[in-house]
Amino acid sequence: QVQLVESGGGLVQSGGSLRISCAASGITIENYHMGWFRQAPGKEREFVALITSNGRMTHYGDSVQGRSTISRDNAKNTVYLQMNSLKPEDTAVYACAASSAETAVLTRARYYNYWGQGTQVTVSS
Repeated sequence: QVQLVESGGGLVQSGGSLRISCAASGITIENYHMGWFRQAPGKEREFVALITSNGRMTHYGDSVQGRSTISRDNAKNTVYLQMNSLKPEDTAVYACAASSAETAVLTRARYYNYWGQGTQVTVSS
């Protein structure tokens, strides 16, 4: 059974930082591209960041570009998202996902095979 379990979310003040994690079981993440998406209440799910299976390429959504860093530790079967200079508009449920699709489509949620339940990130003003 495949499980992706996010952790590290919480309440942080505007301008603060947070690192969220995604621990995988039932799959070996080194065989998958990994992504982070977020969804705020009343809004569509939004692409946040991705990292390819070999770790050589990362890509970020416009809303987090320059403020976030995605990384992976294949030995721990875990992916991380470091978020800095957080803003109230970053408030959302953040979910990680694993994909075996081509890299060209990895900003699109429909191309991910497995999903975690998400972790809430709340940024206060």
